[in-house]
Amino acid sequence: MSDSATVDVPESSSAAKGKAPLIGVPRREKAGYKKGIAIFDFILRIGALVCTLAAATAMGTSDETLPLFTQFFQFQASYDDLPTFQYFVIAMALVGSYLVLSLPLSIVTIVRPHAVGPRLLLLILDTVTLTFATAAAAAAAAIVYLAHNGNQNTNWFAICQQFGDFCQKVSGAVVASFIAVVLFVMLVVLSGFALRKH
Repeated sequence: MSDSATVDVPESSSAAKGKAPLIGVPRREKAGYKKGIAIFDFILRIGALVCTLAAATAMGTSDETLPLFTQFFQFQASYDDLPTFQYFVIAMALVGSYLVLSLPLSIVTIVRPHAVGPRLLLLILDTVTLTFATAAAAAAAAIVYLAHNGNQNTNWFAICQQFGDFCQKVSGAVVASFIAVVLFVMLVVLSGFALRKH
């Protein structure tokens, strides 16, 4: 080859001084942003755990007995009288158990904010758990609505005038479960933001 075919490129002054930007080095601002999201994720998980355990406990302890004339003839309302409420207690207990098991993964995302694997796993499991919690909360809400208002077409009478304490507990459990559902929605959205490239 001839010397006229080679191109001589001079070295830049910043490369000569060792100050050239390196490709693929994350900026500190981005690491702080993702770490902040991970810390907020951990706090939301603790809040959702408190809500699900409160919902399961309130529903599981809802029981009221009304004496009528004698102690041998009594009316009783309990969560285990209705399969929907039994499903609700089991579902909220399972969601709470998942939240306890997901806390170590959430801590991993705090320590390593750029780790994609734990964040993606949390996103998938949170989405599945969100649908499970929503189904349990919606089913229980339908029964609580019937307990408060009844349904004249099917001869279901409202029982909350007689069983006030029972209805207050189950209503509180349903409200707590819907708060947990909202927190799960926020967890899924946060995971989506944390997985963004830019």
